[in-house]
Amino acid sequence: MLVVENITKRFSGVTALQNVSMELHSGKVNAILGENGAGKSTLMKILSGVYSEYEGRVLLNGVEMHFNNPREAQHAGISIIHQELNLIPHLSITDNIFLGRELTGRFGMLDHAGMRTRVKELLKRLKLDVNPDTLIGDLKVGQQQVVEIAKALLTDCKVLIMDEPTSAITGSEVEVLFGIINELRAGNKTIVYISHKLDELFKIADRYVVLRDGQSIESGDMKGMTHDELIKKMVGREINLMNHQGCTSSSTVLSVKNINLRHPENKHRDLLKNISFDLCKGEVLGIFGLMGAGRTELMETIFGLHKASGELVIEGKPAKFRSPGEAIRAGIVLVPEDRKKDGLVLDLDVKTNISLTTLEEMQSAGLLINNKEKTLARHYIDSLKIKTPSDQQLARNLSGGNQQKIVLAKCLATHPKVLMLDEPTRGIDINAKNEIYKLIQQLAEAGMGVILVSSELPEILAISDRILVMAEGSITAEFKTIEATENSILKAAIPKTN
Repeated sequence: MLVVENITKRFSGVTALQNVSMELHSGKVNAILGENGAGKSTLMKILSGVYSEYEGRVLLNGVEMHFNNPREAQHAGISIIHQELNLIPHLSITDNIFLGRELTGRFGMLDHAGMRTRVKELLKRLKLDVNPDTLIGDLKVGQQQVVEIAKALLTDCKVLIMDEPTSAITGSEVEVLFGIINELRAGNKTIVYISHKLDELFKIADRYVVLRDGQSIESGDMKGMTHDELIKKMVGREINLMNHQGCTSSSTVLSVKNINLRHPENKHRDLLKNISFDLCKGEVLGIFGLMGAGRTELMETIFGLHKASGELVIEGKPAKFRSPGEAIRAGIVLVPEDRKKDGLVLDLDVKTNISLTTLEEMQSAGLLINNKEKTLARHYIDSLKIKTPSDQQLARNLSGGNQQKIVLAKCLATHPKVLMLDEPTRGIDINAKNEIYKLIQQLAEAGMGVILVSSELPEILAISDRILVMAEGSITAEFKTIEATENSILKAAIPKTN
């Protein structure tokens, strides 16, 4: 249905795509594989009309197409779910889904009731139980991801491009999405699916296309392929994932005791209920839970973002944080779930982003010392292998994996005792994941306490010493990793029905 012929795309002298060619078949899920920076998202933006200037041809059902904007692509039957959420936080779910394609009545007035009814049907289909009038800004990242999927499903498209559609959703939400994909496939739609979660691709994809360094490398049927073979095609070499060797320390760096957090609007509902646990020096503590389990709220509460009851003890000393600044000074840092919204200032350069948490150390007599900032930035660019032309590069121009490393650098620059990571590998490629796994191992071996929140069970099992499972704001199970299985963890994560 969709053919790409010799597509080349350049940005300011940098070649993002070079002579890329591929065939995307109808009635199949076509997986696009490649590391961050391989050109996957750039190609998808060409196919969906975001980028209109390029060399080469795009053929839809044998007819050459050239889209000047996303609206033209939508009218031709191509919809896209972008990796980076394209939602307006101060508008409702309904307004976001129908933006630019509103329903009107006989006299040209907006048909609010009709749009709301359609959105309720979409949300029910996606099993997202929220009011269509809810503002996007009041939703968690995972819920926003489901709304982004609903936007794409509103139109009866011929080609549906999914760029990391499950990066912020877990378990049951993924199964719902796969069910919808199977319906679309049965309807002879062309599904273009990008994901760094290879296990997903083996479940849902029919074909694969590999991009590497902006070039098309290989394509074929998923049947018969192995996990290791795909990784080798993506990176051009073998990648060995690290396994953390385990914590032997018995010295407690953080104690969390009886944390309770009320819902800010519904005073009869608790977001966190009697949460208690200890974290040892040199331990990687994994926290797993389905969407809405309270994992992010727990990290934010420890970090001083929410006013909650309970007690924190750091190295034997009671602590109560009224702000993240107080938590950082006490030795606790958080790498947030949404790196672009909460972790970076996208229009500032790499150097400035890294030094933001250490401005007092970077100044003299009230003035920032540029050489100090450059030295700090260069240290972390080298040690974390941040791929950037220079420390002057804007953060928004780097790939997701390198942006995440900048957030890590900013946190590590404070020399913390406790590092909290909320979905640290969301939306980044297998090689960048491996580098972050190695870094977590090194930090733990140096004695830092690490809390890892992840939606990916293989990730939790690979690098945690101990695993806590959350459901509906409570800790429902605790496992030593060597005794845990995916089944036992999932069983504990599924909320109990009354």
